[in-house]
Amino acid sequence: MSSVPFDLARIGAGLPVAGVLGELRAALAHGAAVVQAPPGTGKTTLVPPLVADLLHERAAGAAPGRVVVTQPRRVAARSAARRLAHLAGTRVGGLVGHTVRGDRRTGPGTLVEFVTPGVLLRRLLQDPGLPGTDAVVLDEVHERGLESDLLVGLLAEVRQLREDLVLVAMSATLDAARFAGLLGEGAPAPVVDCPAALHPLTVRWAPAPGRRTDERGVTRPFLDHVARTAADAHAQALARDGATDALVFVPGAWEVAQVARRLREACRGTEVLELHGRVGAAEQDRATSGRSPGDPPRLVVSTSLAESSLTVPGVRLVVDSGLSREPRRDAGRGMTGLVTVAASRASAEQRAGRAARLGPGEVVRCYDERTWAAMPRHLTPELAAADLTGAALLLACWGAPGGRGLSLPDPLPAPALADALAVLRGLGALDDDGRATATGRLLAAVPVDPRLARGLLDGARAVGARPAAEVVAMVSDDHRPPGGDLSRLLAELRSGRAPDARRWAEEARRLERTATDAAPSAAPAGAGEVPAELVTGAVVALALPERVARKVGDTYLLASGTRAGLAPGSRLAGQEWLAVADVTRAAGQAAAGTGAVVRAAAALDRPLAERCAEHLLTDEVRTRFEGGRASARRVRALGAIELSSTPVRPAPAAARAAVREALAEQGLGLLGWSDGADRLRRRLALLHHRLGPPWPDVADAALLDRLDEWLAPELDGLAGGGRADLAAPLRRLLPWPEAARLDELAPERLAVASGSRVRIDYPAADDPAGRPLAVTDDLASFWSGPYAQVRAEMRGRYPKHPWPEDPWAAPATARTARRS
Repeated sequence: MSSVPFDLARIGAGLPVAGVLGELRAALAHGAAVVQAPPGTGKTTLVPPLVADLLHERAAGAAPGRVVVTQPRRVAARSAARRLAHLAGTRVGGLVGHTVRGDRRTGPGTLVEFVTPGVLLRRLLQDPGLPGTDAVVLDEVHERGLESDLLVGLLAEVRQLREDLVLVAMSATLDAARFAGLLGEGAPAPVVDCPAALHPLTVRWAPAPGRRTDERGVTRPFLDHVARTAADAHAQALARDGATDALVFVPGAWEVAQVARRLREACRGTEVLELHGRVGAAEQDRATSGRSPGDPPRLVVSTSLAESSLTVPGVRLVVDSGLSREPRRDAGRGMTGLVTVAASRASAEQRAGRAARLGPGEVVRCYDERTWAAMPRHLTPELAAADLTGAALLLACWGAPGGRGLSLPDPLPAPALADALAVLRGLGALDDDGRATATGRLLAAVPVDPRLARGLLDGARAVGARPAAEVVAMVSDDHRPPGGDLSRLLAELRSGRAPDARRWAEEARRLERTATDAAPSAAPAGAGEVPAELVTGAVVALALPERVARKVGDTYLLASGTRAGLAPGSRLAGQEWLAVADVTRAAGQAAAGTGAVVRAAAALDRPLAERCAEHLLTDEVRTRFEGGRASARRVRALGAIELSSTPVRPAPAAARAAVREALAEQGLGLLGWSDGADRLRRRLALLHHRLGPPWPDVADAALLDRLDEWLAPELDGLAGGGRADLAAPLRRLLPWPEAARLDELAPERLAVASGSRVRIDYPAADDPAGRPLAVTDDLASFWSGPYAQVRAEMRGRYPKHPWPEDPWAAPATARTARRS
């Protein structure tokens, strides 16, 4: 029997990372290290058993703790566990196991356990000491997932209390120094670099003739182009090299299905597989397992899942759409969702590298070199663009509100964090100091977004634990319902007709147990308090009350104030009230001109909407200044949705406040300045500009700041629809005794040589039509020089006025040339 549990020579045979195991072993003497190695070098396969062997040696006969390895996605965790178990000659659940949401395969003898970051975060909340775990390997940290970033900060803090805890971060890109600084104590952790072992790679460019995306997402013509390009390139590779597998990258699950369907029609005799987070476990295993002798060649259509977090064996051809799907937060509309964007160049390089692991490979990029040059260098970290509600709750439960004191790769963005904290306070999850309440800790224990967790617990009391769990399981897994109708999708899931129905049912059962334990007063299923056809909408509304929506014209107004349209052909058309689970940015017809579109919702009625969003109900008098007078209405509203409105007489104080608010929003021009008031204001403006205080600043902003000093007596009259000459109010700002010199310093009229008293238009002299022609502070120089050009330009436009050739000799006059 071996003195160590794993045969590293057997496991690492042919893997490039095997060449740096000695260096890594020495680095881990410090307790932490960073491994930098490109995809396909074998780091996920070989580093965890090396760490397990080191723990075994350190234990000196005692039972060593477990090595926990995080993978960014469930399919990657399961695939990595299956591969290592196979190479180690054991079954999954023996020496090697995995734990992902809804699927745990470990045993008392498990030494290496692959988990998702969310699983490890919940373990840390339950017990920060991580009993039974002696090492943590954070894989694919370069992907900058939000949960992975949080783990870096939390584990660095745990290691200050547990010096025996071994930490390893593994990155596929040149960002290792950042994580080395975060994991090291006093000095950066050692970095072990494993260079790529790629064979020659041929790059071909195959741009599509039209647009890749539009306001609805990826265009169908572009998907046709990707499928044709993949089919042609694969046929050429088969003719050239024999049996060759190909990997096709598109941004999301819907695009995977569309391209795969086209390829099945075009590539007879080739197995076409789909790979993304929502396909079944058997199909995932099929795509990530090696092809057996005699099997047909394969085309695997994948999301970014196959970029770096798992390996698809046998690939010598990659076809890249150049698109990715990333979370984006729209603070203005209170929406967060996945949007299609250009992939980063780093991602594109990782995709291409998948073709050159086994021998010379080829990548065909469905875009041109100009598009390549415009792509961002690196992907956007998730914490910079995502909703932070779940992260903020976790940090509050940890005792580090907002991430204070933690060594995170990047600080949490202040605006998104503020929004998240506001949501959590509304849920009762935080106290005044930002610490987690008992409710907050209860919500954090449910493995879904805190709002959905609240919907689960409140929904269990209203409609029963089972129905509430079914709805939350459906919404949390980002299912896209047909026609946007969640109730229809729920019926399909219950009948088993919908994809992933089995996984949904398992998740619903787990959530039901959680709800029953946390809400012992849950209503029995079928209690009848809520009509059966509105149960889905009720649970969604309890979770997301700000997204209760009412039909207004051709669109829906959400309680949050966002307007959104239904997608064309939606089965929800005609419903007056909706509970919206997913609303995303869009444009064009899809959003009915609103800039947002409802992707998932369920029917609701008004009584249920008011009950589920009771805390958003208001009853108040709203006073506005419109059309030159103040008016008031008593309004009952659900957030931004008006339920009723009755005209009432405005209160004097509210009317004055409405005038002030209107002036602040629309400016003082709303009052209508008379000629006299405007001239006085111009004179005062000149004096303030030239002489400064005590002459008042009469710009709009300054006058609005001092509104009560000069306009207060007139506000009541203005609110009632009256008019006011602002000259007299403006004189209230004149400084005394300096005001006595106003006519001397800024006279209204000036006696000129012609005998006329000419009105001065401040701040400039005028031409005969009242527009400035020239401004000078040296009249002698003007007559001798620039006047000749002014005369030449103006004689034709104003022939009635005298334009003497010699202005020095001409007598001053206010007459026209004919009258002279």
